[in-house]
Amino acid sequence: MATTTRGVDVAVERLDVSAYAVPTDSPESDGTLEWDSTTIVVVEAFAGGGRGLGYTYGDAAAAKLIEGKLAGVVAGRDAMSVTGAWEAMVGAIRNLGRPGISSMAIAAVDAALWDLKARLLDLPLVTLLDAAHTSVPVYGSGGFTSYSIERLQEQLGGWVEEGIPRVKMKVGRYSVDDIDRVRAAREAIGPDAELFVDANGAYDRKQALDFAERFAEFGVSWFEEPVSSDDLEGLRLLRDRAPASMEIAAGEYGYDLPYFRRMLEAAAVDVLQADATRCAGITGFLLAGALCEARSVPLSAHTAPALHVPACCATVPLRHLEYFHDHVRIERMLFDGAPKPLDGALPPDPSRPGLGLELKRSDAARYAVYGTQ
Repeated sequence: MATTTRGVDVAVERLDVSAYAVPTDSPESDGTLEWDSTTIVVVEAFAGGGRGLGYTYGDAAAAKLIEGKLAGVVAGRDAMSVTGAWEAMVGAIRNLGRPGISSMAIAAVDAALWDLKARLLDLPLVTLLDAAHTSVPVYGSGGFTSYSIERLQEQLGGWVEEGIPRVKMKVGRYSVDDIDRVRAAREAIGPDAELFVDANGAYDRKQALDFAERFAEFGVSWFEEPVSSDDLEGLRLLRDRAPASMEIAAGEYGYDLPYFRRMLEAAAVDVLQADATRCAGITGFLLAGALCEARSVPLSAHTAPALHVPACCATVPLRHLEYFHDHVRIERMLFDGAPKPLDGALPPDPSRPGLGLELKRSDAARYAVYGTQ
């Protein structure tokens, strides 16, 4: 039987699911992928007169999975027991496979349930999760390989001018151009801002070692996925042999704790990355944070800044959060309440319950590809 709070029955009544495909503002690519739109799957959970909102970035097929499989698992469960619902969803997708779309679908529902619980309690989610930090340091992320030098410099330099002291660019698609592009980025951001690069696994081991040395000449301090994130030996090789001033990072494609555990046991990274829209939601992200804390390895959150802020504030070994161009743009377009950086960090809004987000339905409707909410 569902519990009650303040006299209100809090059994989860239903989930509403929708998906929106938003075109990019220009063609985009990284070391291993090209795209011209981004799809966001939105879940709204209802209970006790309240509505919670969660989302993931992925294919609209995740929306079908939520509606066809997970909604029935969650309906009727206690809205105050989010972890119990999470465990039930993980059990329900056993025969579908945990990595990939199943974990992304769980992520959207899990975030909606956390938002719903906080709203029913009339609390900001950051308060409910018990914050260890008052704000979340961010780094501006974009610098796509499809950008001209001028666009690259404009974007990265603009973030620094706005007070974000660290920025990331993509490398690896046209390796012959990478040094010139990194040089141009350094010229645009000045000598003091931190410069990160992300190869998205485009290099082989020898290439990555060579580029690590050459990037270091321009003060690059973060080398993300220099080789495939599945190549744990290669990541460890880079971590051992890259300049001491350069951190090796990976983990954004982690969907469950065994993935993160294997990466940490291999000593493959200086900083682990996790993405709450992929690793089964806020619940999964907090578990990844606990795993990092146990091994004294910092955790960096991957993309989806509006969703990550409360969970990041509650993560003790937090390094920073990726302020990703595409997701920042979409979250501002589709949600009221999307946070904005202040002095290089995203602070939670204590005046708004839950995640603090409200779907702009009329603005979102033009991009709808699934559902009618």
